[in-house]
Amino acid sequence: MADTQPVSPLAHGTAVFAGVLMIMGGAFQALEALAAIVNDKYLVVLPEYIYAFDLTLWGWIHLLVGLGLLAIGIALLRGQTWARMAGIVIAVISAIINFTWLPYSPWWALMVIGIDVLIIWALASYLRQPDVTSTPDVTSTQPAKTPPTMS
Repeated sequence: MADTQPVSPLAHGTAVFAGVLMIMGGAFQALEALAAIVNDKYLVVLPEYIYAFDLTLWGWIHLLVGLGLLAIGIALLRGQTWARMAGIVIAVISAIINFTWLPYSPWWALMVIGIDVLIIWALASYLRQPDVTSTPDVTSTQPAKTPPTMS
C-alpha cells in the first residue's frame, strides 16, 4: 500500500499554476496550428531555412503538441501524478518545436517558448512536502513529561 503525504499549499498552488499554463499554452499552440493549416499564405517563409517544411505539416505538428499540452494540463488539474513528468516532457518538445518555428512567426513563437519555460519551472518546483501540522508520533517509548505545578 502506498503511503501518501499531504501537499503543502505552495506546492498545490504551483501545480494549479502549471496546469492552467499548460491549458493556455496548448490553446495558443492550437491557434498557431490553425493559422498554418487553414491559411499558410499568412506566414512568411524565409528562403534557405534549414527547417523549411510544408507549413501544413508544421501546423499538424503544432496541433498535436497543443492538444497534448491541453490534455496533460487538464490531467494535472485533476491531480494525476503522471501528468507532472509528462507535462515537463511535452513542454520541452513544445519549446523545441517553437524554436524551429521562429522564422515563421517570431513573436508568437517567443511567447509560447516563454510559457513553456514557465510550465517546466512550475512542474519541476512542485515537490511533495510533509505537512507541518501533522500529529506527532505516538509510538514513542519515552514517558510523557508532566507539566510543572505552581505552588
